[in-house]
Amino acid sequence: MIDVTAMGEVLIDFTPCGLSEGGRNVFEQNPGGAPANVLVALSRLGYRTAFIGKVGDDMHGRLLEDTLKENKVDVSGLCIDPAYFTTLAFVQLKDGERDFSFARKPGADTQIRPDEVNLDVLNQSFIFHFGSLSLTDEPARSATLFAVEHAKKAGAVISYDPNYRAPLWPNEETARRTMRSVVPYVDIMKISDEETELLTDVSDPYEAAGVLLDQGVKCVVVTLGAEGAMLRTKEFTVKEPTRAARVVDTTGAGDSFWGGLLSRFAEFNVRPDELTSEQASDFLRFANIVAGLCVEKRGAIPAMPDRDSVMAVYNMKLDKF
Repeated sequence: MIDVTAMGEVLIDFTPCGLSEGGRNVFEQNPGGAPANVLVALSRLGYRTAFIGKVGDDMHGRLLEDTLKENKVDVSGLCIDPAYFTTLAFVQLKDGERDFSFARKPGADTQIRPDEVNLDVLNQSFIFHFGSLSLTDEPARSATLFAVEHAKKAGAVISYDPNYRAPLWPNEETARRTMRSVVPYVDIMKISDEETELLTDVSDPYEAAGVLLDQGVKCVVVTLGAEGAMLRTKEFTVKEPTRAARVVDTTGAGDSFWGGLLSRFAEFNVRPDELTSEQASDFLRFANIVAGLCVEKRGAIPAMPDRDSVMAVYNMKLDKF
């Protein structure tokens, strides 16, 4: 049994790490990609994970494969294709916040085909997680929809991260339409307060969550920046504050939150429609801790905290949190 399988992009984040003697930015080669980040977060917390996706047969692709293996992520669903170059993302940081420039025309992650999806992995998965970046281009879009439909029929919980990156879409309307098209399949969905209108046509986080619940999503989480996070189901709404952190780099923050959140569903073997309000509050608090520790280090995958670090904070008295 696999706790969480994720499909989508695994890439290299080139993250600034100082200046050269000539005053130019120096970039550090950091493995990343939202679905891969989520899996590493889960693996470091002690859960069984698997990845489905594609990289190029190049130095970056081999590094990514090795990184996933080192972090105990099953890579039997990872395709290595010499016809395409591994996707790269150059990150610009300002006050800990990031902006991206992508080398992805096309990147290998967009070129996985439906016939390359590892069905054996999907059949063993408690949760299947995917994001919107694998919906931007064909054939990855068709492969992702194929995987979602298969995982759903196999009984997996479907988890969706509509991670909006404007430069990767031809226009906002295409992004809006495509990102919304998969919502009817989804059991767990997380959006940021900046994505509510894009996904639902309403800006208020509470109302936006309600729109998604009406479309069939069982559990909607809205991250609210410095205000923490909110979780809504048809039965209840809970909200938890963020954890104070010394922010070094927010790359991977949302993915680490996802990893923390999904780990609790796996830990208690609970499906979204079985969730209690007490569990929901605990799940949010745990996810906030994971994200708070992640942003204190540079990079995405390199910054994911281990279980001992998270549990040390989790076990503190609430007044010290």
